[in-house]
Amino acid sequence: MARQPELREIEHLTAAAAAGRGGAVVLSGELGIGKSTLVEAAVSGLEGFEVLRADGTEFEQDLLHAVLHQLCSPALAHLHRLPPVQREALEVVFGLGRGPSPGPLTVGLAVLGLLREAARRRPVCCVVDDAQWLDEGSRRVLGFVARRLDAERIAMIFAARNVDAVPSLSDLPRLPLEGLSDEDARTLLGAASNAPHAALDAEVFERILAEASGNPLALVEFAHDAGPFGVPGPRNRHAGVITSLETHIARRLEQVPAAVRELVVLAAADPVGDPRLLRHAAGLLGLDLADLAVAENAGILTLGARLRFRHPLVRSTAYGLAAPRVRRRVHGALAEATEPESDADRRAWHRAHAVLDADEDAAAELERSADRARSRGGFAAAAAFMERAGQLTPASEGQARRLLAAAQLRLRAGTPAAARALVDRAELRLLEEPAYTQARLLRARVDYQLSRSPQATAALVDIVTEFAPEQARETCLEVFASIMFNENDPALLRDLGTRMRERAPRPDSSQPADLLLDALLDQFMLPVPEAVPGMRGAADACRAAAVSGSAGSWQLILGSQLFIDLRDAEGLVQMADRNVEGARRQRALAILPQALRYQAIAWITVGRLEETGALLAEARAIDEAAGTVPLLGAELVHTAFCGDADHFRKLCRTAGEGRRLVESVGEQHAWTVLHNGLGDHEAALESALEIQSGLQAGTYGLWAVSRELVEAAARTGRVQEAATAMRHLEALAAANPTPWALADWLQARALLGQGEDEDREPLYQQAIDHLAPTRARLPYARARLTYGEWLRSENRHAEARVELRVAHDLLASMGARGFAARAARALRAAGAQTHARGGNLDQLTAKERLVVQQVAAGATSKEVGALLFLSPRTIDTHLRNVYRKLGITSRRQLRRMPL
Repeated sequence: MARQPELREIEHLTAAAAAGRGGAVVLSGELGIGKSTLVEAAVSGLEGFEVLRADGTEFEQDLLHAVLHQLCSPALAHLHRLPPVQREALEVVFGLGRGPSPGPLTVGLAVLGLLREAARRRPVCCVVDDAQWLDEGSRRVLGFVARRLDAERIAMIFAARNVDAVPSLSDLPRLPLEGLSDEDARTLLGAASNAPHAALDAEVFERILAEASGNPLALVEFAHDAGPFGVPGPRNRHAGVITSLETHIARRLEQVPAAVRELVVLAAADPVGDPRLLRHAAGLLGLDLADLAVAENAGILTLGARLRFRHPLVRSTAYGLAAPRVRRRVHGALAEATEPESDADRRAWHRAHAVLDADEDAAAELERSADRARSRGGFAAAAAFMERAGQLTPASEGQARRLLAAAQLRLRAGTPAAARALVDRAELRLLEEPAYTQARLLRARVDYQLSRSPQATAALVDIVTEFAPEQARETCLEVFASIMFNENDPALLRDLGTRMRERAPRPDSSQPADLLLDALLDQFMLPVPEAVPGMRGAADACRAAAVSGSAGSWQLILGSQLFIDLRDAEGLVQMADRNVEGARRQRALAILPQALRYQAIAWITVGRLEETGALLAEARAIDEAAGTVPLLGAELVHTAFCGDADHFRKLCRTAGEGRRLVESVGEQHAWTVLHNGLGDHEAALESALEIQSGLQAGTYGLWAVSRELVEAAARTGRVQEAATAMRHLEALAAANPTPWALADWLQARALLGQGEDEDREPLYQQAIDHLAPTRARLPYARARLTYGEWLRSENRHAEARVELRVAHDLLASMGARGFAARAARALRAAGAQTHARGGNLDQLTAKERLVVQQVAAGATSKEVGALLFLSPRTIDTHLRNVYRKLGITSRRQLRRMPL
């Protein structure tokens, strides 16, 4: 009757999926606006599709993978076709087998594989209604899958009231629904009233229109509510639409017999809608499930292979209106009817809602469910189980222990405010040691997570050093490392560093973590000559630990930062590669993304910018599967060196949104690199001076900015503003004479013209000679570029063309397109032409370039898919697009191209 444009959008989505170009869409709008009806209209017309459905429910949003189980159950017949790792992962998740709990990334890939197998026979349409109530695990997995359907015969349709409140879905394509227009509302009301418009009392008709405010559900329900002569039933004219709807539904429920109402409550308490389970539970209550036909005739629900309520509001109203005694009865029956071997967590959840008083057996069962959820990474679900266990615990001491455990889980789930409320409740139990100390520590950590301010950090340091001195150094390192890249108040940061020095003094230890904390504090609190020895010692200790097989800890990953600031390319690459190897070997998905980001910085240094994109894509995919907000610093630096200004600005707009930390240090440095690469040296200098000002005041900043500042100052003629950067480079080269540090110092002297003009050329050449035998290929290419630009400025065009040609070819082959374009401009000014690289590579998307890089290196579609978390079919689709754009037809031709 309405919604034709929206219906066509969904039809386009499903038609594309049938043709192997899948995708996802989220329908958004208020309750009753017509999301479910629109989806029903769209999927009812699908021919040749397998439709998989699931509904989020408020009652089960704390049950890990509850919606995923609903959605995938009909497709489990294809489970045997999956690779063993994926098959075993889903068997564990769905209670079909035993084994170690799989990580979120493995589950996401397994679900994608399962849907792909189902789609081999016919295309698949997944429908998830009330997605605002998705449980944590299902939300992460389905969001992961929804972004990987480009070349699949799969369409996904989500319906949610407030999409922005649903992480993982908020950035998917959206189809918002508004209230019906006046014309459509009149048409719908006229049809729903089952009487010609002219036969209705005009005043009543207009009153219903006004009260419904274009809400389709309200229009239909209010029309059915009309009594004799079209007079509407009693309603509070001042109530909102939803309240009026709930009142109307309540009256309809009251009209069915009491036994049927109890059956309706039973069905409302079981979101799965499994008739077999409901029949068993009804029998335990002395009821006959067949009596639900009365409720079906009353328009409350629909019976079939799966029981469905007419609308989610009907379910929630039926459950909410039931007396607590009735709710406990139905949950008790559902708990008894649920198989403990296959669905222990849902059984425990029902049992917890069936008891009235404290019950240690029920609490212990919930705690076991919490442990299972925690082992699967479902911290929100584990917290919900543990919180309910605490509520049911008879003994005060045990209650406090479980509430504090729930608070810890809420903190790990990223909801510190909920964690604080649980700590408050635990503290009312007159805690004794060790619970008292645990509560103090938890409260301090919660306050830190809520504000991440230096003040909260200082308070955490004080409490940890007082109550848990054995945790002091590691806690200090953890909190300082998390704040150093984001805090711009030098006084507060310096005060925090001083407090850490006093409360957690340097031990007589050679452990990397101990050395690392002191090195980071030295770096921003001491002059360069005094800071370098501690930094060098910590860096070498971290490298030794990584080489000896200890790689993979977050402390050692942070150690890579020291190699960046010390300008040690060999150490950086070795450290970063070992950390990624260690994290992969240990399957440490919590730290692998950050290890990959430091490896990305290392690969940028050695000139592997094209391959770096694959590392960052993998890091994003792992974060996405785990529900973690990804850090963007490394991606900003990579994009800056690539010279992609449009994508860089898009990333900057993304940074700081929602729960994302603003990585000001990385962002400011990346702006400087981007502007220098594009030749906007004035902007580069302003950005670099801002970073330098912070360094002088006492904030943390990347030491690499000094080299960028000198180049920008030289190109703009503002050489006097580079004095501080020159002193820094000189001090670093003297205290830490690595080839890269020496090259930076020599090149800076040449750029600023320190000495007579005839002395500048040896400085450029010495800088190049220092870098030539190292793995710092990108700095080497830039050194050739600046030398060539100087030769051109001296009108030595023939010599300039040689240097600029080498620089251009190196930079272009690395993927540093901004700097390569700068070299090309200088070459043309010197009287030479540049040659296009790799045909039409600029036409390729970022993902297509990643695929090209891997295939050209000899990787198969399956290998590339595993690296980028895409299916081999998706990789083949990207390759077909690449062939078309480049005018080639085979992998052999692709490998022969100058990429």
